[in-house]
Amino acid sequence: MASSRRRFLQTTAAIGAGVFVGKNRSFGEDSKSPNEKVQYACIGIGGKGDSDSKDAAAHGTIVAFCDVDSDRREARVKVPGFEAAQRFADYREMLDKLGDKIDAVTVSTPDHHHAPAAAMAMKMGKACFCQKPLTHTVWEARKLAKIAEEKKLATQMGNQGTSEPALRKAAALLKKDFIGAIKEVHVITNRPVWAQGGPRPPKAEVPKNLDWDLWLGPAPERDYGPGYHPFAWRGWWDFGTGALGDMACHTFNLPFAGVGLANPTSIQAWTTGHNRDSYPQKSKIRFEFKKGDNIVPVWWYDGGNKPDYQPMLGDYKFKGNSGAIIVGEKYTLYSAGDYGGEFVVLDKGKPVDLPDVEWEKSPGHFTEFHETILGKRASAMSNFANYAGPLTETILLGNLAVFAAAEGESPKIEWNAEKLEAVGHPELQKIVNKEYRGQWGAPLA
Repeated sequence: MASSRRRFLQTTAAIGAGVFVGKNRSFGEDSKSPNEKVQYACIGIGGKGDSDSKDAAAHGTIVAFCDVDSDRREARVKVPGFEAAQRFADYREMLDKLGDKIDAVTVSTPDHHHAPAAAMAMKMGKACFCQKPLTHTVWEARKLAKIAEEKKLATQMGNQGTSEPALRKAAALLKKDFIGAIKEVHVITNRPVWAQGGPRPPKAEVPKNLDWDLWLGPAPERDYGPGYHPFAWRGWWDFGTGALGDMACHTFNLPFAGVGLANPTSIQAWTTGHNRDSYPQKSKIRFEFKKGDNIVPVWWYDGGNKPDYQPMLGDYKFKGNSGAIIVGEKYTLYSAGDYGGEFVVLDKGKPVDLPDVEWEKSPGHFTEFHETILGKRASAMSNFANYAGPLTETILLGNLAVFAAAEGESPKIEWNAEKLEAVGHPELQKIVNKEYRGQWGAPLA
C-alpha cells in the first residue's frame, strides 16, 4: 500500500514537470503514476505549528493533526482545510493508526520532542518538515541526518531565511571569496525575550486542556508550573535550547551557508551563570573553525551582549539589535536582522558595488519541501542530511560550552566531530546525547 502510493505521487510530479523521475529524494523508489495531493499530518499546531500546518494545508491535504492542548485541537477543526482531519493528542498514536494514509509530517513542538517525532515518522517512510532547531541534542541532529540520508526522504528544517534571495546571493559571494579570506564572524541576537536563569515555577494544577504527561514526553518527570506551556519552555534545559537554539538557525544561517561553519574544532562560553536547569540570562560564545591553515573565530552574542561594531563597520550603523558580520581580508559583509533578508558589503564602512553571481532562486521555503516530495527538485536547501543536521550540530555545540559555563566561564573545549565527543570532558556527554523517559527514545534506537 505504502509503495504504490509513493509511486503514485512521484510519477505525478514527473508528468507535471515534463520529466521522468526515477530515484529521488522524496521516497527513494522508482515510480510511475497520475496526480494526487500530498497527504500531510501535523505534529503540533500552536506557535510556529500554526503557520507550518497552514502551509501544509495550502500545499496538500491535511489528513490528521495532533496537539497535547485540547483547546487547540477543538479550535483547529474550524480552520479551512482542517475540518475533515482526524485529531489526536499523541503523535505516536496518530502515526501508528493512520500509517499509509500519511505521506509527510510537520513537526512543530517544543524542542525536546523534535527528534523522537521526526525519527518515528521518517522510519515509517514519511517526508519530514521539522521546526528549528532540528533537534534538542547534537547526537539527535547526527541521527536524523543519517535516517534522512539512508531512507532518501524529502526533509527540511524551518529556518525560513534559507529561501531569502539576499541570503542566497550573499552566500554565493562568500563562496566566491568576494570579501577575501574570512578573518572572523560575529552573530548577534536580541534573545532571550522570555525569563530564564532562575528557579522553577511553583507547582500548580495542570490546566484541564493540557495533557502534561504527553507534553513532558521524553523529558524527565517534573511538576507542572505556570510558564512552561505554551512558550517559556525555551529557557529550560530539559525542553528547549535557549537563546542560541531559538535564533541561531536563523541568524547564524547566512555565515553557515557562505563560509561553511560545520564541525568547529573548539568552543568556549562566558555567561552570567546558571543552575544547569534554566539557561543563563546572557551568553557569549567563541567557536573556532579550521579553514585551510587558518583558524577562523566565530562569536555569538545574546542577552544584550554585543561586539564593538566600529572597527568592523566604520561609520556604517548597525541596524536594530540582531544580525551577522563577516569580516574578510578585503571587505566586510554585514546582514541586518535575523533572516538574511538584506546585506551590504563594506570597504572601510563604505558600501561597494557587487558583481553578478549565480545562485538558485527559491520558490518559497515550504514549497521547496513540497516540491521535493513530488520529485520536482532533488532536495530543499535546508535538508536534514547535508544542511540542517550539520547546522544544528554546530549551534548546539555552543550550548555544550554554555552548560560548562555554569559558574561564568567554560574551559576551551576541544571537539571531536567524528566521535561526537568533548575531548577530556566526559561530564558533558549527557548534553551531547541525553537519556529519554520511558520508551520515548525508541524511534532513535
